[in-house]
Amino acid sequence: MTSARALGIDLGSKRIGVAISNTDRTVATPLQTVQRSRDTAATHRVLVELAVEWEAGLVVIGVPYSLDGSVGPSASGVLVEIEELRATFAVPVETYDERLTTVTAQRSIQEMGLAPSARRDVVDQIAAAVLLQGWLDHSRNDTAPSQDRP
Repeated sequence: MTSARALGIDLGSKRIGVAISNTDRTVATPLQTVQRSRDTAATHRVLVELAVEWEAGLVVIGVPYSLDGSVGPSASGVLVEIEELRATFAVPVETYDERLTTVTAQRSIQEMGLAPSARRDVVDQIAAAVLLQGWLDHSRNDTAPSQDRP
């Protein structure tokens, strides 16, 4: 069993959700929401600093494929940014299909009964936790965790 945490990242256009696993890589926990700045390199440095701070041995970034599994405009942009991040992180970067993670996160938040203003603050980090938990469960089942497509 691995003893390094995995950092999950949900790249949004305005905010980036971040989640972290436990050291056994069995449970994902929402960590933080990073506001994007106009300086992409500075935003990426914040993500790298989180990986270092939390001693992540791996980063998992969600790719928002279209519902039919194709690479639409959102996924294309994220895939380009993932390549930039791969060059920035000192640890391996995996991708994971994040279709419907935000919808799942929003449903969870509604069930918690949070006020709309509080929802906005946590939805991205919960979406990151949902995608990271999916990756953790997938990788535990001995299938290729970087297998993005259905």
